[in-house]
Amino acid sequence: MPLTIIRNDITKLQTDAIVNAANTHLRAGGGVCGAIFNAAGVRELQAACDKLAPINMGEAVITSGFNLPAKYIIHTAGPIWQGGNHNEEALLRSCYINSLTLAINNSCESIAFPLISSGIYGYPKTDALRVATSAIRDFLSGHDITVLLVVFDKESFAVSKDLLGAVESYIDEHFADTQVRMSSARIRMSDEMLTQSVFSASPTADLLFDEADGEYRADGSEMAVFGESAKSFNDLIMNLDESFSAMLLRLIDKSGRKDAEVYHRANIDRRLFSKIRSNTDYTPSKPTVLAFAVALELTLDQTGDLLSRAGFALSHSRKFDVIVEYFIKNRRYDIFEINEVLFNYDQQLLGG
Repeated sequence: MPLTIIRNDITKLQTDAIVNAANTHLRAGGGVCGAIFNAAGVRELQAACDKLAPINMGEAVITSGFNLPAKYIIHTAGPIWQGGNHNEEALLRSCYINSLTLAINNSCESIAFPLISSGIYGYPKTDALRVATSAIRDFLSGHDITVLLVVFDKESFAVSKDLLGAVESYIDEHFADTQVRMSSARIRMSDEMLTQSVFSASPTADLLFDEADGEYRADGSEMAVFGESAKSFNDLIMNLDESFSAMLLRLIDKSGRKDAEVYHRANIDRRLFSKIRSNTDYTPSKPTVLAFAVALELTLDQTGDLLSRAGFALSHSRKFDVIVEYFIKNRRYDIFEINEVLFNYDQQLLGG
């Protein structure tokens, strides 16, 4: 997917480029900067940096990766936090945009960033994350490059406390961490369930309890009951034979958005979207389907329909599903905001 948040050591990543949160003199420092210099080879990297120094805050320069797995190191000088009234946000945004531009100009297809200025430079982590994702997604709207936002541990990554509190309350209310284990249990769907459920099998399908996943499946597919208004039986079986690809393209046409806008909003790689468009039998992953639902700003019912075409449904026995459901139900369709929360809960991210 174009933008992924990962917890890792940036010096070990095999991307085309990694970004060094540098000082303006491009000298070996502490934190991420020191780790990069040590892994690349202090003497060689310092000699290369001395030829480019000094740089201004917000600027970016490029050197070889030397002993790193990455081919290049892009060095950018982030701002020191001074309360937020000294152009810090614009300077921090420039760090990301200038680094990405330099990567594109050097034919890089992938790049990894630390959360710039969020360490010893004191930029508040929540604000640093907001600026980073905003700058990166704006750049990705016009360019194809894979971007990794790398954090070393959870303490270096912060999401809005208000948002996390709201999501946590929703999880507490809706997450059913079932402890029941039913060996070969079978339940016949009643007429009442039919009018309240979104499913991907026939209306008379038997439900099997999956001990491994702790949820019910219909003919091998996931099934869930939504809390929104019930749908009629005719709505459920309308276009029953429509493939996921056909339904997705129909929804895109109906939205009036261009293909590129949709897959960028969905955090979907252009090549993956091309596969989905050209192959009517393509079966995407659940996070990919949900990413398109978010990009198209679908309701929960519409999301259920789209999921069913790929053999999935939302389930309250999965925390991942409940978190995504919270955002769709509350019409918060910022996929990067959703992924930040999913990352905080150690869940798979949306996109593909």
